[in-house]
Amino acid sequence: MANIGGELADGVERDGQLVGPIAFKDAVDVEATPVRPPTEHSAVVSALPARLSNGQQLRCYQGFWVFESWAQGVVAMHRGGLVPRAGDVLLASLPKSGTTWLKALAFATMARRACPPASADHPLRRLNPHDCVPLLERPFATGRDALLDELPSPRLMCTHMPLSLLPATMVDGNSNTKIIYICRDQKDRLISLWHFLKRNGLEDLSLQEVYESICDGTCFAGPVWDHMLGYWRVSKTDPSRLLFLKYEEILQDPANTVRKLAQFVRQPFSDTEEEASIVAEIVKLCSLENLRSQTANRAGIQGMFIKFSHDSYFRKGVAGDWRNHMTREMGERLDSIIRGKLCGSGLTI
Repeated sequence: MANIGGELADGVERDGQLVGPIAFKDAVDVEATPVRPPTEHSAVVSALPARLSNGQQLRCYQGFWVFESWAQGVVAMHRGGLVPRAGDVLLASLPKSGTTWLKALAFATMARRACPPASADHPLRRLNPHDCVPLLERPFATGRDALLDELPSPRLMCTHMPLSLLPATMVDGNSNTKIIYICRDQKDRLISLWHFLKRNGLEDLSLQEVYESICDGTCFAGPVWDHMLGYWRVSKTDPSRLLFLKYEEILQDPANTVRKLAQFVRQPFSDTEEEASIVAEIVKLCSLENLRSQTANRAGIQGMFIKFSHDSYFRKGVAGDWRNHMTREMGERLDSIIRGKLCGSGLTI
């Protein structure tokens, strides 16, 4: 597939034609993309602290735990392996914080002119949201980061990495990259993560093991408090560059979130779009019920080294489910740890 990338500062048009974002799976040809074996950082990775957490081998890089299978790619990415473009939008989150929903909402919002949300062949009606918005770490981990160059601008991408492990060119004060971060009550995120891992090959994983890994900061992408604080602080000092969202607030008013997203990426809804109920159509298209019903989300898998079934991304999606699995004492202990770590920041979860 020919490289269709390029720079578009504020719009989604080139020569009068709508361009990005385009669903990742539609825009790239994985087999035709040269593979660059990510071996140049082998020595760095082999020297990193290692541990087994929640059935997964992790390495600690720059104070955060990452999958060992991704570590070389994370190092390559952190050390400047991605050239940002004007108009790039990056979604960021800890796993199971509402990532799938945010991907769908952001993609549908940004692509709404080329792909009207009511369209029968909308990408979200035939592809899993993770096939629409790529996770940065995956192509870097397999040496296929050139795939990201094939995406047209404005590119919509995602990461589970903390802010400090992203390429400096994407996060420094001169960057044009817009970042949208979503966080979630850690008790509910914990339960969602536990169910997700159990459905993807770790049937014997105990809730207590997942719980302790979050409490002591050794879960993937943890410590969770440092992950959240990195993004939170930038959202307070430079709100035009980083939009900080809370999952529970999106649940209460998804339409308002869609408007926030559009405004933040400089694609606000016009009066004509509002009158045509485009916001409501996007919310409906991206609802858990609708996404769960799509064939693409009932079958298939995601991942390169670690495989995750598509249907495992859609469970309850509610707030407060932790009460059905954890004791009050467990909840209070985790809340106390999080409050202590976030103390003085102004962030409450």
